This record gives sequence, C-alpha cells and structure tokens, in this order.
Amino acid sequence: MGQVLHGSATTTEAIRRAIQHSQESLRSLAKRYGINPKTIAKWKARPTVTDKKTGPKAPRSTVLSVEEEAVIVAFRRYTLLPLDDCLYALQPTIPHLTRSSLHRCLQRHGIARLPDVEGDKPVRRKFKAYPIGFFHIDIAEVRTEQGKLHMFVAIDRTSKFAFVELHETATTATSRDFLLRLIAAVPYKIHTVLTDNGIQFTTPGGGGSAVPLIKESIAKGERFRAHAFELACARHDIDHRTTKPKHPWTNGQVERMNRTLKDATVKRFYYESHDQLRQLRWSPFPGQFGGWNKLGSGSCYAANLIRSSVPS
Repeated sequence: MGQVLHGSATTTEAIRRAIQHSQESLRSLAKRYGINPKTIAKWKARPTVTDKKTGPKAPRSTVLSVEEEAVIVAFRRYTLLPLDDCLYALQPTIPHLTRSSLHRCLQRHGIARLPDVEGDKPVRRKFKAYPIGFFHIDIAEVRTEQGKLHMFVAIDRTSKFAFVELHETATTATSRDFLLRLIAAVPYKIHTVLTDNGIQFTTPGGGGSAVPLIKESIAKGERFRAHAFELACARHDIDHRTTKPKHPWTNGQVERMNRTLKDATVKRFYYESHDQLRQLRWSPFPGQFGGWNKLGSGSCYAANLIRSSVPS
C-alpha cells in the first residue's frame, strides 16, 4: 500500500526506520540522507515512523465562541430541525453564523445527522412468495453492427431459471412460439406468467388478460377470436397477468435480467452480425447471475442456461 506523507516531508518511512535502528551519530546520518540533524534527532526519539496529525489537538471554531457553540448544540438536540432551519432560527441570535460554520459545529459534536424517526421512511416489503413456476416475461432490444434484434427473456420468480431467445421480429406469433418453447424447456409446470401490456402479449385496450374468457369459450365449445399468446396460455392452463400501465418495476425481476444480459454481451463486446451473437451461450455459474463464463457455440435450453435461437 502506498505511503501518505505530508507535503514538506524530507524522509520516507524506510529512511525513518533506518534512522531509528542506526547506531551512527546524528551528523553522519544527516550527511548520508541529506537532511537536517534536528530531523534525525526527531525521528530517533519517536517510537513510530508515521507522521503526526496536523492541526489543533482539540478542534474548535475560529468563528464561534464556546458559548455560541453550546447554544447551537442545545438548539439542535431539542428541536431536531434540519440544517437550514437551524441556520434561519439561530442567525438573529448569532448574526455572524454561516451555513458552513454551523455544519462544522454540528460535525464536531457528532450531531450532523438527524436520528431516524419511525415512519419517516417507507416500509420495505418483501416479494410475495409463490410456488415454483411463476415466470416474468419481457422483450428488450439489443444491437449488433448488422442492426436490431429483439431479445425475449423469461425468468422464474423462485428458481431463477432463465430462458432467452433472439428474434428479428417481435410479433404475436413470435411471442406465442417463445412461450411454447419455454413450456417445453422448463422441467416443471408453469402456472403463471407476468408480462407488460405490449401488443406482443395482450390485446391493446382490453383491460387486462383475456385468458379466463378464452378458457370459458373453450369449455362451452364457442367460436372466438383471441390473441395468440393468450390462447397459448389458456390451452396450457397458465394464468396470464399483466402489469399496470407505466409501472415497469412490477416486472422488475426480468427487467434486471435484461440489464444483466446486456452488460455481459452487447455492452461489453462488439458483434459484427446477428449470427455472431447467436453463436454464444452463457452460464451464470459459478455463483449467481454475477459471473458469466463463455461456454462455446451452439444453442442450449437447460436449467439456468441462456439460449440463443435461430430467427423465426
């Protein structure tokens, strides 16, 4: 680790240590190291080789008197007002008080930060626990030198099983096929999917998912028209939920996964073509999704592996 010496230092810690262990005279040591004999005597008398702290031993204000500091400390402790409010309240009593001198005074006495008040901050709530099989699904854009690709991402809320495909289009049929391949790849039952209100996943202006209505029509044998993605959900008995408009944080798990994938690929490396990006597969092991290791070319859709598929 590097040494931190004051600006006027003429010796290093190694020289100081050599001076303390030397049996030579002050004059010979001063001549050898090219410094004043008084400096040699000073370091011989010290038990350490580090610089002493500069400045006053007992910090005090050059602007405020002891009585004025006592008034400030008492006012802060009894009122618990913020810094600016304390300044405006105390300036009529202490006209020469400035914001910086007030802040330094509070820091010296250890009351610069107000104590946390119960109910002052919103209560952090944990994610609701769901059984395995609850998937968050989203679409993100990635770019290579060739152009734009749509990255379909699905991640299980509980097991963190991740499934990704790259497509040149983002249509309802593409979303449906992605869901069907996800169902085939997952080794357990998918009971719920959560998506946004994009046209790839639901009918715009429909007021939420129409999967319950589709199931009812199928049970009655009625003819109907339905969104391709929602029809696939209904046929596989999957509950389709949508987020509130302008509430992307509701689908935060997959949003974070999108960022992780981009950071590991297009934001870190340059890709000349879509095929060059598709030929890579990535594994989040060892550890969680933090460490990414290149495994080689080809496609893979096993547990916790990221799949790059051919364009549909």
